[in-house]
Amino acid sequence: MKFSEFHAGQVVEAGPYLVTEDEILAFARQYDPQWFHTDPQAAEKGRFGGLIASGWHTCAIGMRLLTDAALQGSESFASPGLAYVKWLHPVRPGDALTVRATVLEVRCAASKPTLGIVRWRWRMFNQSDVEVLDLEATSLFDLTRPAPNAPGGTDDANAAEAADAAKAPAQETRP
Repeated sequence: MKFSEFHAGQVVEAGPYLVTEDEILAFARQYDPQWFHTDPQAAEKGRFGGLIASGWHTCAIGMRLLTDAALQGSESFASPGLAYVKWLHPVRPGDALTVRATVLEVRCAASKPTLGIVRWRWRMFNQSDVEVLDLEATSLFDLTRPAPNAPGGTDDANAAEAADAAKAPAQETRP
């Protein structure tokens, strides 16, 4: 979807996405190696009564679903972060996840009208309609040029721009 296609109140729905035990284990071993994500036998005896996915894995699934449904081919280029993230119920092997994203606000930055801003709430549910994730994200859109893979946009130009940025001296930023 292009920035111009987003509007407040709009709901974008995507999924289902089937979560497998192998995927839970692989993600957790790489990025969140806590025993309740990586050891099915120990997890059986734990507080959740079985293996559960990392919350970060759940967020990554939501990102994939919404990229496929709304952001692929758009002018989206970054996010300044999340207002909040809540993992409400565990995600388990065999869950089929669906995400519903409600657009809260669409605007151009006051100081830079070529910067589009979409603020939206992502809610993810399992096959029993139990909410497993709730977050509020902000997505930024570059309205100065066509999106990659769109008519008039080129991946080569984006690759050259990224290469130039990588050659620039690093600037340290601190909060």
